[in-house]
Amino acid sequence: MKFKGEAPKPRLISMKADRQCDAMHGGKPVEAEDVVVNQNGTLKWVFVYVKEGVKGKYNPPAEPVVLDQQGCWYHPHVFGIMVGQKLEVRNSDPLLHNIHAMPKKNKPFNIGQPVKGMKSYYTFTVPEVMVPFKCDVHPWMSAYAGVLDHPFFSVTGDKGEFEIKNLPPGTYTIEAWHAKLGTQVQTITVKAGETKTIEFTFERKK
Repeated sequence: MKFKGEAPKPRLISMKADRQCDAMHGGKPVEAEDVVVNQNGTLKWVFVYVKEGVKGKYNPPAEPVVLDQQGCWYHPHVFGIMVGQKLEVRNSDPLLHNIHAMPKKNKPFNIGQPVKGMKSYYTFTVPEVMVPFKCDVHPWMSAYAGVLDHPFFSVTGDKGEFEIKNLPPGTYTIEAWHAKLGTQVQTITVKAGETKTIEFTFERKK
């Protein structure tokens, strides 16, 4: 997942509005995760998924996807989850958080978690790319979920790589989604036993 052009300077977020949050980071600002360019010139936090071409039905995994609140920050910033799979929202901080999900197709929810160690669960019922999350207590907190009815998705990490495993033979539309830089699509054809490499290049919008 390449990034073209000069990498933007990280946007710094101050947490001084909440003394406990600020203390967790030693009173120093935290780098925002909206546009993260890795050291190798690739882009982090891109959701890559099969947008069209998947056939058949897929059962969701039994284990939940975890969205943790730690250091007054959502972990992870971008993630994928299947329809019917449990989302476990966890508060690892000794203070009040609230998780405000704002989907357009699924039912929105707003959960308060005032105690460290609290866990809440939610299940999405229909596909939706993407679902934004925010914390009404700490406005700098944000996360995004890609909800799909199949398991063919990935999120780029510190090296800008992604992998979609076990895709059956066929022709597919692959979309790469970034919160600030938009979306891109490519069409690929995969044969039985074949491994394909595709590359997207995002450019900073002016």
